[in-house]
Amino acid sequence: MYRIPYGKSFLEFSLPPDMRATLVVSRPTTPLEDATAAIREALDHPIGSSPLRDLAKPGNRACIVFTDVTRASPDDLLVPALLRELENAGVRDEDITLLCGIGMHRPSSKEEKVTKLGAEVVARYRVIDNEPQNPAALMNLGVTPGGVPVLIHRAAVEADLLVSTGIVEPHQYAGYSAGGKTVAVGAAGEPLITHTHGPAFLDHPGTRLGQIEGNPFQDAVNEAARRARLRFILNVVLDDDKRLLRVAAGDPELAFRDLVGFAKSVFEVAIPQQYDIAIGGVGFPKDTNLYQASRAPSYLFFAPVPVVRKGGFFIIPARCEEGAGVGVGEKRFLAAMRDAPNIQSILDDARRNGYPPGQQRAFVMAKVLEESHVIIVGSECPDLVSACKMIPAATMAEALEFASARLGPACRVLIVPRAMLTLPVIRRT
Repeated sequence: MYRIPYGKSFLEFSLPPDMRATLVVSRPTTPLEDATAAIREALDHPIGSSPLRDLAKPGNRACIVFTDVTRASPDDLLVPALLRELENAGVRDEDITLLCGIGMHRPSSKEEKVTKLGAEVVARYRVIDNEPQNPAALMNLGVTPGGVPVLIHRAAVEADLLVSTGIVEPHQYAGYSAGGKTVAVGAAGEPLITHTHGPAFLDHPGTRLGQIEGNPFQDAVNEAARRARLRFILNVVLDDDKRLLRVAAGDPELAFRDLVGFAKSVFEVAIPQQYDIAIGGVGFPKDTNLYQASRAPSYLFFAPVPVVRKGGFFIIPARCEEGAGVGVGEKRFLAAMRDAPNIQSILDDARRNGYPPGQQRAFVMAKVLEESHVIIVGSECPDLVSACKMIPAATMAEALEFASARLGPACRVLIVPRAMLTLPVIRRT
């Protein structure tokens, strides 16, 4: 019997007797016993930087960019710790802005802000969302050598001291998330997001999970963060159960690289071969809509080598109670997937005409579906799954039966309970 996340609970299933399974999980790592003490220690001894309390001065305008509700970053611990540093430096409450880095996702609700930051913080400080489509809210910081237009939210750019939080984990485009990305994408304008998520970037061989060197997306993120004058980050690595494994603060690039090195030792797991079927768990909050849940098959596909052979299946349990999602990007994803006559037309149109932010998820999923099949299990919107050119199944048994009918009963199955954290890497001995 196997068990993988599904919503806020779990789904249990068995494999047919002829299927051979390999279970892949991140390397077991003892979580830090006292998260608050670990965060305080990181702030007291930042990497490549003076402590935040020494960088800040009375009269400074400060902006903290924090992650939105789709990220598991423990901002309810991180942001108050940063606020205490600013308070100790004499920065006034009214000079502090907390900017939710929603990127092109939907605006966050008051309840979500409270969940992320705590009721006391939301009541005490100015808390706003990024406005990627509002020119008046953005500042133009020029174009990078790689041709990326850098537009960042005015509250971040006009701050005397810009700080960000984030969770370092495998990321489809950046290799690993957090670092400068919380500002450079979360607080960015639509043109920046459009360019970095465009087909030229996503077709580049350096844009892979787990890869930060030679990655044009990571290079663009770092340059945009530098232009926005990001001075200090507080980032974490969490385990599969969202417990704190490591925390680092300080210089945006040096502290980030320290955490990436640690994250690789936890999340990257060797496997011997490609498989016929990969079963990937998602869980809350990523499986609340199809836009986010579809990251699981694309993460497994965009590993350094796809974990499923051509013609194979990805099976992903996801409730998708929000349908495809309600943000601008999610709606664009749905329209592109639903309205295209076939997968090849999504790819051809994107490479010929480009696409706006959010629609890149359709391009990425088209690349997955060009070579494999995706079954979404237990979705509350099976018709929408079908319209997006994926296969709905009510149960795991139904999904496995569907796959085995096409591949034969003796399938090799890879089970990845946390498909957006664990990164299987094929290493043949």
